[in-house]
Amino acid sequence: MNPGLSGKPAKRLTPLEDRNLVLIGYRATGKTAVGAALARILRRPFVDLDQVLVAEAGQSVAEIVAQGGWEEFRRREKELVARYCHPGGQVLATGGGVVLDPENVQALQENGVIIWLTAEPDAIRARLEADRLRDAFRPSLTGGDPVTEVLEVLKFREPLYRAAARVIIDTTNQSIPQIVQEILETLKLKEAANLGR
Repeated sequence: MNPGLSGKPAKRLTPLEDRNLVLIGYRATGKTAVGAALARILRRPFVDLDQVLVAEAGQSVAEIVAQGGWEEFRRREKELVARYCHPGGQVLATGGGVVLDPENVQALQENGVIIWLTAEPDAIRARLEADRLRDAFRPSLTGGDPVTEVLEVLKFREPLYRAAARVIIDTTNQSIPQIVQEILETLKLKEAANLGR
């Protein structure tokens, strides 16, 4: 086993089937829909951390943020990451800001393969607008209009997503089945490469 940067032996990764598949990315990049479809195909449990957070709080994200600010939302999110990162073999969809806390990223990487779902800003804006028309309201992250803040927040978060991810998938012009297929093919190639070391 090759030593890591610390001089200690590098940690051996568990087989892919024992690890969580963790979807990260900005709002409206498809984490929930793709995660549910991926879990069905792989016959794994699917957990959307935002949905669990809302169910346990008995409040919408907007209500949680209105009462306790984004700090309260992030505190609850961190508790859920700690709870769900250890059982293996799940598909996890995370909130868009989960990468803002390095401890979240570290916990998710320890027993998971992090997959970053990206999309062009125009596609994200269009999806957010469609959500707003369907009353699937997502509160603003910056205090401005949730649709126009996309570029500002993406610019800040993209380096964090990139640093955390092992797999990057662009969802802009793809259907859910196409995205799932690309994820499965990419994971198969990465697993083969790891076995060949």
